[in-house]
Amino acid sequence: MQLTRAADYAVRVIVHMAGLPRGQRTAVPVLAHAVDVPESFLSKVLQLLCRASFVESHRGQEGGFELLPVALRATVADVIAAVEGPVRLNACTGPDGECPWRATCQIFDIWIEAQEAMLGVLKAQTVAELAQSATPITTSCLLRIAPRLPETTENSALNPTALSPFASQAG
Repeated sequence: MQLTRAADYAVRVIVHMAGLPRGQRTAVPVLAHAVDVPESFLSKVLQLLCRASFVESHRGQEGGFELLPVALRATVADVIAAVEGPVRLNACTGPDGECPWRATCQIFDIWIEAQEAMLGVLKAQTVAELAQSATPITTSCLLRIAPRLPETTENSALNPTALSPFASQAG
């Protein structure tokens, strides 16, 4: 089993946003740069997080995405569920997990034990706790990781000053 990129990106962006000053609105290009996620994909993930009431979208000059207080109490399992639905190791481990072999399945108890262990880890910390313990991804850190490209209009998204008026929010 492997989580989707959407779930990974959702967790990364929500933890990043939790580390920002409360009430701060941040544009998609700034968030995408900060967590190293393609803008178009991040926009879709942020829409899912809005539907889950973890994030709020604001339009206009002062617009952007803002983390809602409820998101700080969310766990990794909650964020994943907002994007993918309930976290399940196997179909038979859910509440509706009807399986014709359940009564005679030698592996069923292992699936249940593994499901409980996985959920225990994913529910162990809140987004706020993760944000406090996280090393913020800063522009300078990303620029050390990213390949050096000559400054052109094509790669201006790598240049935080090109993101005006939101450049000061890059972290």
